[in-house]
Amino acid sequence: MRDIRHFIDGAAFDGASGRFSDVFNPNTGDVQARVQLATTGEVDRAVQAAQNAFDGWASTNPQRRARVMFDFKRLVEARMDELAELLSSEHGKVIADSKGDIQRGLEVIEFACGIPHALKGEYTQGAGPGIDVYSMRQPLGVVAGITPFNFPAMIPMWMFGVAIAVGNTFVLKPSERDPSVPVRLAELMLEAGAPNGVLNVVHGDKAAVDAILTHPLVHAVSFVGSSDIAHYVYQTGAANHKRVQAMGGAKNHGIVLPDADMDQVIKDLSGAAYGSAGERCMALPVVVPVGKKTADELRERMVAEIPSMRVGVSTDAGAHYGPVVTAQHRERVAGWIEKGVQEGAELVVDGRDFSLQGHEKGYFIGPSLFDHVKPEMSSYQEEIFGPVLQIVRAETFEEALALPSNHQYGNGVAIFTQNGRAARDFAARVNVGMVGINVPIPVPVAYHTFGGWKRSAFGDINQHGMEGVRFWTKTKTVTARWPDSALEHSDSSFVIPTMR
Repeated sequence: MRDIRHFIDGAAFDGASGRFSDVFNPNTGDVQARVQLATTGEVDRAVQAAQNAFDGWASTNPQRRARVMFDFKRLVEARMDELAELLSSEHGKVIADSKGDIQRGLEVIEFACGIPHALKGEYTQGAGPGIDVYSMRQPLGVVAGITPFNFPAMIPMWMFGVAIAVGNTFVLKPSERDPSVPVRLAELMLEAGAPNGVLNVVHGDKAAVDAILTHPLVHAVSFVGSSDIAHYVYQTGAANHKRVQAMGGAKNHGIVLPDADMDQVIKDLSGAAYGSAGERCMALPVVVPVGKKTADELRERMVAEIPSMRVGVSTDAGAHYGPVVTAQHRERVAGWIEKGVQEGAELVVDGRDFSLQGHEKGYFIGPSLFDHVKPEMSSYQEEIFGPVLQIVRAETFEEALALPSNHQYGNGVAIFTQNGRAARDFAARVNVGMVGINVPIPVPVAYHTFGGWKRSAFGDINQHGMEGVRFWTKTKTVTARWPDSALEHSDSSFVIPTMR
């Protein structure tokens, strides 16, 4: 049995807790490894390693830190196939999706390669008589990230890429379900030239999370996961005087107006709703066609499209998606499908009985489609996080606009139309953080920023881009005066300087 160890102070570290969590191969249902679960003391060891590395790393000039990012990017790209296969073997997503997972993380690393420019402060010469004012961005110290199972490469790189580039040192607590890729990323960061202790990885459960949230040397925490846990992380971290960004769940809607290109809509819905088995916080699990004619056509076209979707093992190059991550998660998704039936929604396509020949013990579930879903149904209100698409019919544009605006989650939304005025109006008015116009999964590029609204995000600063730079740094503003000898002894030294 392969043991997955912590990575602390530049080396693999054997924990002493005696507690482990099984890591499964979702394609077969077999246990392929076990991961060590950290004690509070082992989390402290990682934090102390990061603290010891901080002064040296923070004083390294930004250009040299950027060169480490350049080398890290090169090393990850050179090992793309190896990393994608490792990721797929633990998560279950197909290889193409795993490469996309890694690539979207690398795009933030590319942004971090330009950190010398992003860190430049502001300067005002002559703000007052002989007075100049300038600001500088400085790192916080030891910071941490707590990441989910669904993007074990991308989300860690979203966090530690910017955090390390600006001069912090980092403790990563990845999901215990697919922990191997985060460890490999830490090893590659060391190979790229980061000193020991700059990036540490500790595995664990709630005990490790609480140890991070309450540790006095951890100054900021970034989290992605379910909304209930995100709220807990935000409250606990803030109560312990930490800066916190906590990204939660989602129930993203796709609004389809009558003039939309239905061929493109069906293609986009198939990928956005069912890709990666629906295990994306930016998946599109709800489609809102406007008008009966639009809804009837969309339903008919989706019913015809679903049988062409291929569910297969992660290494099947022809598969559209693979298994979900665990047996428990498969049962959870199946439970939500049953709940939808009980609530009165019409189950048009039922994927619960899907079985892959030769992999009957794998965690596979076929694509499912609901119609006539109502806003009061709990299966609509909550995140299913599986290959399930729900049709919620709307009669008017205003009714369609209200659905995502009034939902408890506000992560992403998309509108499909050829009407520029309608799209512009929708984007301006909808109460959601990220909007796609004829783009089904509106994840912004790395030099913009990612973040939802309402119960999809707790905290007021988003991830990556310049928002990430702001989150992982503190601003210091300096007001400087260099008086000559005549002014040096003036009584004006004893009053608050003004700009007169």
